[in-house]
Amino acid sequence: MSAVAASAAVVIPAPRSSVSTPVSASVSGDVAVRRQRVRVPMRLVSSPFYSDIALSVYMKVKALGARPEGCEAKSATIASYLNVSKASVERGLTLLSRPAPDGVIEVRSERRTLPGGQGTSAVRTTRPVNRTEAFVWLPVAAAEDLTPRQLRAYAVIMFAGKTGLALTEGELAGYLRHHSGKKAGEALSVTAASAVVDEVEAARWMTVQRRAGARGRNLHIAHDLAPEARKEVTAGGCGSAPETPEAAMEGGSEGSGSSPVGEGSGSPVGEGSLTNRESPRTDSPDDERALTSPAVGEVQVVEGAEAVENPASAEARSEGRGGIALRAGEISQPSSKPNGEKRSRKGLGSSRSSYTGPQLAMSPEIYAVLEPVHVLLQQVTSPFVARKIAREVGRQLREGTAADRLHHRLTARLAKVALSDIRDPGRWLLGVALPRWGCGHQDCEAGIIWRTGTACELCAETVQDLAAARQREQRLAQGLCPQHGTRPGPAGHCTDCELETAIRRPARVPAPREPEGPQRASCGGCGCVIFLTGWAVDTGLCKLCRQEANALDAVEPAAPATPSVLGSCSGRDGERPCTRRALSTRSVCLTHRSREVAGEVA
Repeated sequence: MSAVAASAAVVIPAPRSSVSTPVSASVSGDVAVRRQRVRVPMRLVSSPFYSDIALSVYMKVKALGARPEGCEAKSATIASYLNVSKASVERGLTLLSRPAPDGVIEVRSERRTLPGGQGTSAVRTTRPVNRTEAFVWLPVAAAEDLTPRQLRAYAVIMFAGKTGLALTEGELAGYLRHHSGKKAGEALSVTAASAVVDEVEAARWMTVQRRAGARGRNLHIAHDLAPEARKEVTAGGCGSAPETPEAAMEGGSEGSGSSPVGEGSGSPVGEGSLTNRESPRTDSPDDERALTSPAVGEVQVVEGAEAVENPASAEARSEGRGGIALRAGEISQPSSKPNGEKRSRKGLGSSRSSYTGPQLAMSPEIYAVLEPVHVLLQQVTSPFVARKIAREVGRQLREGTAADRLHHRLTARLAKVALSDIRDPGRWLLGVALPRWGCGHQDCEAGIIWRTGTACELCAETVQDLAAARQREQRLAQGLCPQHGTRPGPAGHCTDCELETAIRRPARVPAPREPEGPQRASCGGCGCVIFLTGWAVDTGLCKLCRQEANALDAVEPAAPATPSVLGSCSGRDGERPCTRRALSTRSVCLTHRSREVAGEVA
């Protein structure tokens, strides 16, 4: 590990208070070394509820609360320590004293009154931090040297470094927000976050190693000690350190600052994004016997077998165990390797060491499956990639994929591409040749059922759905109806859509209505429809039938020539009497009655 990473990750400062044990005297003999640190919950850093000034005020209140009498400082006193206005400190105390969205109150104030009736400054206490919640150790001197926004960025970088997270400037900008103005609540731009990083580096609380990380990325290394304390350690406190952070930066960062406008989250000229190196240990300074890491989410470093594909990290661990104490006051153990071997490893510089793992042994079955792509397999120079290819083939064989099916898949996909177009054979084999293409049906092979050779219905439906979606997008882009592809009318609907809507809409059936006027009924004589008014109400006959009835009543009927059966028609059919039944109000049947009416009308 370089001296820069060692100074940031393993040098643990002691408390800053006057009762703390001094580590060593300064170079000049009169410069006080500021070493006190406080444990800050990450919810204060990551939550947008708390402004930047709240973090600075919390750190100073907690630092002053470490005294026997607690934090009795007034707002003006705290403001003088932090180099901010009294109103800003009061605003931060107000946020810390109010319940957050999750109901947690970070700082509580207890007001006091003297016996004479005059009041004195309140005693402020901070909420105890649980071991189960994420937090980060921050030096109190950083709150005094950095502005509130710079302190928040420094806290995020410190936490990322202790937990081994790769942090870019774009991600850092998500933690820094506007707290006033039209953009209140919005995150800063990457350019603004880059400027904050430059300011923290200028204050010597952080070192940026340009293009020193993996894939040419930049490394952010946050320092635990104040600048004057690091000078003291460099001068006489840690003679085994090969170089200071500033010296380590001379060869790697001649150019300067972070990203310019429009260059994203990395360094100038597309130098990639910023990342951090994982710290080996971050034990609590309050308990020297602590066996667990104080930051939630950290993974304990277990010294085991040498890394297979990350020899750089193994090199960093071997160098970190050299002459720098992992804890304040801890005696560093000598390395088990001879100095000559360590010097030869350092002499390699940034070149990657060769692969030291076991040699790859591929089974005959896997090798036979890969027969169509042997020409590409020979071009894979990384043993790690070759091992991963073999494991992928073995996994698919164990899950039930037939060997001839894998062989056919590799043959078909290699036939669709030219060998000259494959720039990375290992990447092509893992990402294109070996994965199964198709739906969730395990027997589906690129839209064909492997056992039957028929087309997969699910894949066909998916293709149709995708084609319909593309056609819909094209029609919408052209301003046409997405369903029919016709030009819509002034109302926004095409003719076909209006026709379909009319067909789907049920026809309106008029409700039956009672006819207007008097009540209607059927004539009792002839059966026609009559209005029940006047005489029709009493007789139930139409006018014609009523007149006939009156005329018959006035004329006495003559005696019949031949007796007729009671209730039978009195008319004659030719020479014989009619045998049909007579009407109830007439002496003739309906046939003879119709003939009589026809003769009267005529």
